[in-house]
Amino acid sequence: MTEPATDTKKKQPILSLNNVEVIYDDVILVLKGMSLDVYEGQIVALLGANGAGKSTTLKAISGLLKGEEGEVTDGSITYMGQPIDAVDPEKRVSMGIFQVMEGRRVFDDLNVDENLYAGAHTRKSRSEVKRDMEMVFGYFPRLTERRHTLAGYLSGGEQQMLAIGRALMARPRLMLLDEPSLGLAPLLVKEIFEIINRINKEEGTTILLVEQNARVALSIADYGYIMENGKIVMDDPVDKLKENEDVKEFYLGLSKVGDRKSYRDVKHYRRRKRWIS
Repeated sequence: MTEPATDTKKKQPILSLNNVEVIYDDVILVLKGMSLDVYEGQIVALLGANGAGKSTTLKAISGLLKGEEGEVTDGSITYMGQPIDAVDPEKRVSMGIFQVMEGRRVFDDLNVDENLYAGAHTRKSRSEVKRDMEMVFGYFPRLTERRHTLAGYLSGGEQQMLAIGRALMARPRLMLLDEPSLGLAPLLVKEIFEIINRINKEEGTTILLVEQNARVALSIADYGYIMENGKIVMDDPVDKLKENEDVKEFYLGLSKVGDRKSYRDVKHYRRRKRWIS
């Protein structure tokens, strides 16, 4: 695997996965030796097609596999230098890990305020929680107007804002974002990703971003991993990934002459030798 950028070489990763294997229902091997590092203060993009194992990776980190009959069967996951493989999901939240699930998963029968307070359920200081409510409304002013509206009546974009806002209320040190662009119009995607970038820069929140929209993910990320069939096949700083011909063709939809291209147009997709592990 390629070394991270030079300014992180001497640092300890805030998150490290080392040869992690995940099996569902005791028989289905989904992650097949997954390894990655995330350094504090970074936005790291995890890219790949449907079924590559991206969401499973996030659930292995947050501890949410057990609810889906999944299990880490080999390898290790460390957070801030400590193994967390056996740590309960609730404890991982209190340690500073919070996952924003694919599909938003807000509490439909609670209003905006109540959803946000639910995100702060592990915190004790009411004054700090109140202050952070105002912080969330600062990032998402649209939610201010809708704060007494049931979440089930919000638009898709507003629900995504609420899901990210709820995560912020937990004061995460590491935020796991699963497909935040899913089902959103392009203008809303642009707005959401601009806010994600601001949260990273202004709050210092480290972000591991799972996303199929490689173009928008790489526009804000510092480092990127590309995943296929349960393992990493390429990783590099974002500037290098953007210039890689394979990434241009198969993930950014650009051929060598700059024409847009989709996977459906590729009849014979053969990995380069350097992709084979």
